[in-house]
Amino acid sequence: MTETRTESVRAAGSTGGAAPAVVLELEGILVPGRDRPRLDQVSLRLAPGERVALLGPSGAGKSTLLAVANGLLSPSAGTVRWQGTPPARSGRGRRRQQARIGTLWQDLRLIEELSVQQNLNAGRLAFWGWPRTLLNLLLPLESEACAAVLRRLDLDPALLGEPVAALSGGQRQRVAIARLLRQDPLLLLADEPLASLDPRLAADLLALLLELAAPPRALLLSLHRPDLLQGFDRVLGLRDGRLLFDRPVGAVDAALLEALYGAAPPTADVTRRRPGAAGREAGVKAGGLTPAVSPPEPFTPGASTPEPGASRGSQGNDATERG
Repeated sequence: MTETRTESVRAAGSTGGAAPAVVLELEGILVPGRDRPRLDQVSLRLAPGERVALLGPSGAGKSTLLAVANGLLSPSAGTVRWQGTPPARSGRGRRRQQARIGTLWQDLRLIEELSVQQNLNAGRLAFWGWPRTLLNLLLPLESEACAAVLRRLDLDPALLGEPVAALSGGQRQRVAIARLLRQDPLLLLADEPLASLDPRLAADLLALLLELAAPPRALLLSLHRPDLLQGFDRVLGLRDGRLLFDRPVGAVDAALLEALYGAAPPTADVTRRRPGAAGREAGVKAGGLTPAVSPPEPFTPGASTPEPGASRGSQGNDATERG
């Protein structure tokens, strides 16, 4: 029986073994800024299998929070723990910890001049020594492993030798996700990955990221649009560097979102597929993803929603804004 793409994506990587009790823990995080703290006493926990959305207006501190979560930025106060362990003091130990953290940036951070295979192998550099890393630039390595992750994302392995610059926008998105699969992280971070995408591609990418966050992995994804919350377990609301709330997705209502954004929150139905064959054909030509699961329906604040994470992690707690 042929394995479905859903099964193969969930089986991707080698994150076997006992799952950690907590994938990410931030406690009392403070990052100073010019006029006000970029982050002010922010605390959160992510358990294996949790899919957590991070909401907030522009300038709220979402990108700063993700930079602290992946170790690119050290807070001036507070505690960071990955899988229950604080950041290592040695550079080598820190690199090993960060190798289990995969980040999907809005600009993807692919190297356009290099081949798809070389970009995929960038996910393994933390596990390779310098000789193997340099050899990969001259003779791309582990071709079968790279071909396997492309197949999991419905990309033709013939693309391995193509430069990233020759790919469509949809193909680049999938190559960036394939790089994460090569890395095999426990913690998945995404910094507004749906911004500037057409409706079909945004819906398919979101469905895939939610699918990847099966135990022992956890997902923290920054969103600008609260109408895309369906499929998440919890929602964090960040405003002016402070955590305004941490609630199950079903407890997020219109009043809470208005308090977060200071006005009606930005919305647009980007999860609705184009009707008919013409729309599907247009999505394929644009390099759109083929989702393994149906894209989530647009989220309606306060509506009754399933609780997919009820057995995977905490249900969240309110955090009242100080001052």
